[in-house]
Amino acid sequence: MFGKIAADVLGLSDVGSVIQPKDYDKVDADDYIMHEDDEKIFFLIKSKSDEYCFTNKALVHLDGTSATSKKRKLRRLSYSTHKISGVMLETAGTVDLDVELKFNMGAEYYSIDVHKKHLEELKDLYKALIKIEELSHENEISLNYAQQSLQLASATLSRVSSPENSVVDQFKELNGAAFSWLMDARKQYNVKDFGFVFERYINN
Repeated sequence: MFGKIAADVLGLSDVGSVIQPKDYDKVDADDYIMHEDDEKIFFLIKSKSDEYCFTNKALVHLDGTSATSKKRKLRRLSYSTHKISGVMLETAGTVDLDVELKFNMGAEYYSIDVHKKHLEELKDLYKALIKIEELSHENEISLNYAQQSLQLASATLSRVSSPENSVVDQFKELNGAAFSWLMDARKQYNVKDFGFVFERYINN
């Protein structure tokens, strides 16, 4: 018992290991993955107190208060609503046991310590998160342009003189077309499934 408490105090218990795909069904996080909706685990880091599960749709974080406590908090952060930013990988020094993966997801900040023997695997995750950050930023810009374009088209049409009895019909037609067009733009630029990114960079 004393050894476990000492390890917890020293922070050694929080150094994570990368779990292999064949063992995904043995970790607690797997119970919270939406397999029914084609959600899939692509990368999983486990320490004595935490699990960081990266799926094609979200980060599922089982947050333990300490290595000696069974109490845990479950967080699910979707990539589409919690944008990834500030991704950094800090490699180990000569005497360090761990490397650190750091990033933001919306308002949440993560700094994950992983044993340095997993550095090569962590590099793959780093590249995947960088790519998701890049794509999310580009898609946000494209969606803003699409919305501005729609507003410009609507304003231009409203200045065109038309017979009074056709105004209502034009409004209905424009409103329906605008709604359909904007929904298509949101589907294209608000990506919810980044499986294609993980498949490209993880174990590749």
